[in-house]
Amino acid sequence: MLDRPDLQLLNLCRSGATTADVLSEQVPRALKAQAMVATIGIGINDLGLQVPDESFALNLEEIVAALKMRCPNILIVNVPDLALAPAVARLVPRSIYEKRIELFNEHIAATAARHKLILADLYSFSRAAVPGRAELFSPDGFHPSAEGYEEWATFILPHLRALLHEGARVPA
Repeated sequence: MLDRPDLQLLNLCRSGATTADVLSEQVPRALKAQAMVATIGIGINDLGLQVPDESFALNLEEIVAALKMRCPNILIVNVPDLALAPAVARLVPRSIYEKRIELFNEHIAATAARHKLILADLYSFSRAAVPGRAELFSPDGFHPSAEGYEEWATFILPHLRALLHEGARVPA
């Protein structure tokens, strides 16, 4: 938990949103806010809907560029390795899904580097934390369970703290 009573949370997330949705619906709302920090975690729905990686990369770049005009402190989270999700094995070969995740994450890393964003590597974390832990998935076998989201939040929190407390180190 962050002990910052001066901070207020404005959650613009919408379940099922793609990068195109974020550009059209969420970015305009975010630009009206006086945000001190923004977090971006996008890509899973683009992957699932077979959005071409070039379109994803372009949309992501536009999202970040727009937000950077109003909010200099941005934390970006890459796509976890959902190829490990039990439901994925029933739908497509894991290797195909994993390669697309890696490609999207390359775009996320490049955007983060270009804009000097803090990147929380949820992909690497998920590859270490998920195998053999079915309890991290909801009954649909794809979405995280409450425990799964708690694990993600616990991993991301030090990155957010580092962003809020300039100069703080992010654990490796």
